[in-house]
Amino acid sequence: MLPQLNEHEQKILKFIERYILRFSFPPTIGEIGKAVGIPSKDHVYRDLVGIEEKGYIERRKGISRGIKLLHTAEGYPFSPSTFHIPLLGRIAAGEPIPFPDGDSPPFGYETVEVPRLLIGRQERVFALEVKGDSMVDALIEDGDIVIMRPARSAENGEMVAAWLKEEGETTLKRFYLEGELVRLQPANPTMKPIYVHPSKLEVQGKVIAVIRKMGRVRS
Repeated sequence: MLPQLNEHEQKILKFIERYILRFSFPPTIGEIGKAVGIPSKDHVYRDLVGIEEKGYIERRKGISRGIKLLHTAEGYPFSPSTFHIPLLGRIAAGEPIPFPDGDSPPFGYETVEVPRLLIGRQERVFALEVKGDSMVDALIEDGDIVIMRPARSAENGEMVAAWLKEEGETTLKRFYLEGELVRLQPANPTMKPIYVHPSKLEVQGKVIAVIRKMGRVRS
């Protein structure tokens, strides 16, 4: 049986649990301090050491978000059945549209709740709502949610969120490298592909799952 936490330690651990359930990764020491009203990072650090010594968490040294939650404040093993993934905005399955700044924190964004088994152990995933119908033949329709894994490169045929640097916009298409150009291919025979030089394009993520507008989930 785990040692009992004091009231202050419980407050910290419950915040860590809520944060992980919402964003799928642990908070920083600064975020913990701000949430529980402790301005001193040294104070938060000492509290985390105490919580770790009691067996509720593990900490990886030298990593900003290095807390691993082992047990809840009630002493139960932590094993969430769902994740809350930040919904960063909308992505065009048609013409490109602006994409939120990748450096923006997840705070302030809506979240999408998905089954843990859908994304497995993958970290830093995010969600985008699809706008448009250029990917209908890939069974992705207007209003669906795509779950993305951050990536900087892609293999031919993979579905990606591609940042078009000159336009300052992002689009959802299949990626094909053809000679000196990249072809961003829609999955709609009525729409034309986008051709762009690799230096003017940046892959920002790959699709790992789709949540249908009516609630059906597939990977």
